Amino acid sequence: MLLLEGVHKSYLQGPRRVDALRGLDLELTEPGLYAVMGPSGSGKSTLLHLLAGLDKPDRGVVRVNGTDVTQLGDAALTRLRRKTVGIVFQQYNLIPTLTGRQNVALPAVFDRRPRRWIDGRVDALLEQMGLTDRAGHRPEALSGGEQQRFAIARALMLQPPLLLADEPTGALDSASSRRLWELLEQLATESSMTVLMVTHETAAAAHCRDAFFLEDGRITRSFRPDSNDALELATGP
Repeated sequence: MLLLEGVHKSYLQGPRRVDALRGLDLELTEPGLYAVMGPSGSGKSTLLHLLAGLDKPDRGVVRVNGTDVTQLGDAALTRLRRKTVGIVFQQYNLIPTLTGRQNVALPAVFDRRPRRWIDGRVDALLEQMGLTDRAGHRPEALSGGEQQRFAIARALMLQPPLLLADEPTGALDSASSRRLWELLEQLATESSMTVLMVTHETAAAAHCRDAFFLEDGRITRSFRPDSNDALELATGP
């Protein structure tokens, strides 16, 4: 589903150059929930931005579903994000003037899907997320966990094979975070999706098929939650 080989990415902060990724390699070939973990500033969000085509690497290979996203123009990148890659942000990014239901439907409206198809798909997603009774509320009337579930439903509207989640529980309490990790795990299992989230919370790894530790712009370790390495990574380098 996704492949990164020798990926480098740098940014300028005033006169200083910051090396966000330094020859990163990562390959996921099977559906499931995966986590990229690491401290703030380790390059986690940069990694997701490259996979989503929101930025381009300085050098290296970035492939999503067999497509080299670095070679796509703006129109093709828009189609990629609409139909192949769903994106969930930490701050939800729901449109405040729309209801939850309208926010979920938005990708299909832009894609000019038939109204009957949109209504049926929205109904199914809201039921799956446990949001049917909250559908008519605007974001300001929703809890943080509810807003994040609406954001996930919106990202799933066009049934993308890949879901990217950038610190999806960063603004949630511990109970809401646990429920969200369980939901992402369920989505990956039942829908045969590849779900990749970046997080600094080690407890998230317990719900993942594999977890990868990102340090100084490279994947330095990986482990499965049921392995002996899980405790070592959870306690830090």
